[in-house]
Amino acid sequence: MIKCDEFFKELIASDINFFCGVPDSLLKDICAFITDNSINHIITANEGNAIALAAGYHLATNKIGLVYLQNSGLGNCINPLTSLVDKEVYSIPILLLIGWRGEPNKKDEPQHKKIGRITLKILETLEIPYRVLDNNFKEIIKEATNYFEKENHPFAIIVKEKTFEEYRLKNKKQTNFEFSREEALKLIVPLFEKEAIIVSTTGKTSRELFELRDLNKEGHEKDFLTVGSMGHSSSIALGIAISKPNKNVYCIDGDGAIIMHMGVLSTIGSTGPKNFKHLIINNFAHDSVGGQPTAAWNIDFLKIGKANNYKKILSAETKEEIIKKFKEFKKSEGPILFEIKVNKGARENLGRPTISTVQNKKDFMNFLKSSIN
Repeated sequence: MIKCDEFFKELIASDINFFCGVPDSLLKDICAFITDNSINHIITANEGNAIALAAGYHLATNKIGLVYLQNSGLGNCINPLTSLVDKEVYSIPILLLIGWRGEPNKKDEPQHKKIGRITLKILETLEIPYRVLDNNFKEIIKEATNYFEKENHPFAIIVKEKTFEEYRLKNKKQTNFEFSREEALKLIVPLFEKEAIIVSTTGKTSRELFELRDLNKEGHEKDFLTVGSMGHSSSIALGIAISKPNKNVYCIDGDGAIIMHMGVLSTIGSTGPKNFKHLIINNFAHDSVGGQPTAAWNIDFLKIGKANNYKKILSAETKEEIIKKFKEFKKSEGPILFEIKVNKGARENLGRPTISTVQNKKDFMNFLKSSIN
């Protein structure tokens, strides 16, 4: 395993001291170290933003920026990688540090299998050279810097599971709310109407919802568990809401997810489905990938919702507030946004859905088919 401090020092020695990106579980240790030790570090809304940010940094300084991401984030990067920094366009060098989820022949979740299998092929198609990180990291970083001098083009370092030694974030921002996300879900889920349609966001939110249904001896057919596609649950819910106008459709979202593709709020507001109920469980963190802070610390979801033509905006953080305002949330005309503030963190023994993604889709579609429009 590689010590985070040694890898970081080698980057600094190579004059790579600007860092940005979206946290990843395989990179959580090095990301935590960067958070604690670099003043030139920005957690971006999505991975494409990070590419453009590093490009701007290079234009101003003629230096190399490092962009970290999970391989799933390559989808958000392809546009700026091909139309901005590519050597056939502006020829801007960037060091990509990519967590390799779904590495072939290793057990992983369904949303990572395809991207894991094609990660290297994507880089080859993009004509971005890469190396898989190992203990010879000094030579790999040197190879990257030599490439930058010759080609002015991105270079990728691929990171496998357990490549970095464990490092715990020290510079933690703390909240002091009444509930964790799971505790809030335990309070909220029984308040939904029996036939409520639910779309839950990626990460631990969907995992906790699945286990809560089991705990309550309920089925899972009413819930679409968005195990991947971070930031797109609200669009999925919108598509359902306009197709089932007489049924309430609830999107259980997260702060990191909604920030990643915040532009969808304008689509929801301009489309204006009266049955669209947007619930944001805000723990101010990328909780599923190491607890790095999100921009929720510095923005106001309520003002953002209002500016995007949501009909009503609510916020709560105590049991009494949640119960009282959830009644208003259910009966009010949408689109309506309800933010619930919680503390970050989850059970160490939190499981994953025991039904396949395809089975979840089939059960959910059958439930929608049986629902009255």
